[in-house]
Amino acid sequence: MTTEITVRENAEARTYDALIADKVVGTIVYEHGGPRIVFTHTIVEPEFRGRGVGSTLARGALDDLRAKGVTLTNYCSFVADFITAHPEYADLIDPAHPGHPRRR
Repeated sequence: MTTEITVRENAEARTYDALIADKVVGTIVYEHGGPRIVFTHTIVEPEFRGRGVGSTLARGALDDLRAKGVTLTNYCSFVADFITAHPEYADLIDPAHPGHPRRR
């Protein structure tokens, strides 16, 4: 049985949330940085780690930024690793303000 993961933006909370059966199981926290979005960190609930939640969340959030024509300043190490593994998203990084993710 495959569990469906839905990604949605919560603009009021400034998060992208991953949901399974309407329960938030992962979150990317962001801030507005002028004409770009700044990702600060990603959280996945411990019992859902290793099940693709983080990758689905990152993909959904990055796809949304692309659809909106917004660039990204990234301080999140998880998203940095995701973009390294999926270089088709590298063009979303704002070259003037790329961010500097802290490594774990």
